[in-house]
Amino acid sequence: GGEQAAVGASEPFRTKVLSVPGIGEGAAGRRSRARTEHGRTTGARRPRETLTKLHLAATVHAAAPHQRARGRSGPGLVVRRDDLRQATREGREGNLVLFVVDASGSMAARQRMSAVKGAVLSLLLDAYQRRDKVGLVTFRGSAAEVALPPTSSVDAAAARLESLPTGGRTPLAAGLLKAHDVLRVERLRDPARRALVVVVTDGRATGGADPVALTGRAARLLATEGVASVVVDCESGPVRLGLAGRLAGELGGTAVTPAELRADGIAGLVRDVQGTQRTARRAA
Repeated sequence: GGEQAAVGASEPFRTKVLSVPGIGEGAAGRRSRARTEHGRTTGARRPRETLTKLHLAATVHAAAPHQRARGRSGPGLVVRRDDLRQATREGREGNLVLFVVDASGSMAARQRMSAVKGAVLSLLLDAYQRRDKVGLVTFRGSAAEVALPPTSSVDAAAARLESLPTGGRTPLAAGLLKAHDVLRVERLRDPARRALVVVVTDGRATGGADPVALTGRAARLLATEGVASVVVDCESGPVRLGLAGRLAGELGGTAVTPAELRADGIAGLVRDVQGTQRTARRAA
C-alpha cells in the first residue's frame, strides 16, 4: 500500500531486562555483565599491566608451593612478582541497543503500529535508565535507512520513532544488512561496547527476487558474527505464520511478543547467540 501518516505511540510500560550474553568490558552502565574496576570480586588473574587491586588469597596461593625452593627459613612468606594476582571484578556495562523497525504496509494498521511504537518507546526508556547508546534503522518500500545513528540521546530516538510513517513493501533483508553496516562502523569507533539488535517486525519479507532467501542470508550473517538479538514478534490475527520466530532462529536469538516484554509478564526472554535460553532478570 501507499504511505500512511505517522501515528502516535501507545502508553509506555516497564520492560523486562534484555541483556547481551557473556561478559563484556564496555563502558559502565546497568544492562549486561561486564568486567569492571568496581563491583563484586569474582576471581583473580595475572596482572596484564599495572596491578591495581591485589587479590591477597590468590597471591598467597600462588606463592605458597615455592617457599622451600626460595629458601624460606622463618615466619612470613617469600613473594615474588610472578606470584601477584589481580582481583577481577564484575559489574554492569551499557550496550548499543540498535532497533531495526519494520515500517512497511503490513505493519500499517493504526492500532497495531501504535502498539509497536509503544513497545519500542518502552525499550528506549529502559535504555536511558541503563545508560545505553541507541540507534534506529527502519525499512519499508524498497530500502532501509538509518533513521538515527547510534547516540546517547534517547529523546532524539523517541522523536524519530514518533514521526515514522508506514507503507509499501517489506525489504527485511535490507533492514538487517543496514544494521550490519551500522554495527561494523560502531565497532571501529567503540570496540568495547557490545551490541544488542532488537528487530521489530511481523517477519514477512516481500519485494525483489526471493526476499525470504535474502532475509535468511542476512540474518545468518549477523548470527555468524555473534551479534546478540531479540525479535519482537508483531504478527497478529487469527492465522499466525510464525515467520518472526523463524527469523529469530536464523539470527540465533529469541522471539517475544510485545506483551511478553512487560516486566509483569512471562520470564525467560533472553537467549544467547547459540540459541540457549536464559532466564530474564526482572527490571530493578
